[in-house]
Amino acid sequence: MTYAYKLKPTPQQVLDIEESLNICRKVWSYALQERKDWCASRRSPVNACSIRGKYILSADEAFPDYHVQAKRLTEARKHIPELANTHSQILQQTLRKLDRAWDDMHKRGFGLPRFKKRHNLRSFIFP
Repeated sequence: MTYAYKLKPTPQQVLDIEESLNICRKVWSYALQERKDWCASRRSPVNACSIRGKYILSADEAFPDYHVQAKRLTEARKHIPELANTHSQILQQTLRKLDRAWDDMHKRGFGLPRFKKRHNLRSFIFP
């Protein structure tokens, strides 16, 4: 059973929610770029370099799935104050949604997940 509630936040709460959404959007986009960079580094031919400069990862670098990115998020929260001010489980759920979208792309034939613009990511899961 699922319940939906309409919130009536105060102006300060609205600012806090907007800030959390902004951080979730940045985490989504950064994590998606990590995955795209990993795939692009595996696509390069061995005997030739690209004309355009590409960020090439080491060959033994593991694919940045949910678990790898969640571990990196934990480390980043120690060094980046705006990540530390946001609830950790909100950020983990954002990574989980990205992982689900990435799996759907491969298993169900959906398109590549897109980067989130300012008004595209308008919800987060708060446990």
